[in-house]
Amino acid sequence: MSNLDKYNQCFIGSFTLDESALNNNIEYNSIPEWDSIGHMAMVAELEEVFDISMDIDDIVEFSSYKKGIEILKKYEVSI
Repeated sequence: MSNLDKYNQCFIGSFTLDESALNNNIEYNSIPEWDSIGHMAMVAELEEVFDISMDIDDIVEFSSYKKGIEILKKYEVSI
């Protein structure tokens, strides 16, 4: 499974989305499931899947699907 597939699965699982709903326009609070609790669940899933530990600043800045890809690059995760 590619890193993009893993990334997408984290979003799909955390927010109960259909894969067809994933796009660069998904942002924090743009879907009901992406609230503060959903955000932390997604971050925990990403940390587990990619074996990383994100800094608090990165967790706060992780505000969209697209921004998440940029942040993961800081942790040497290529998407």
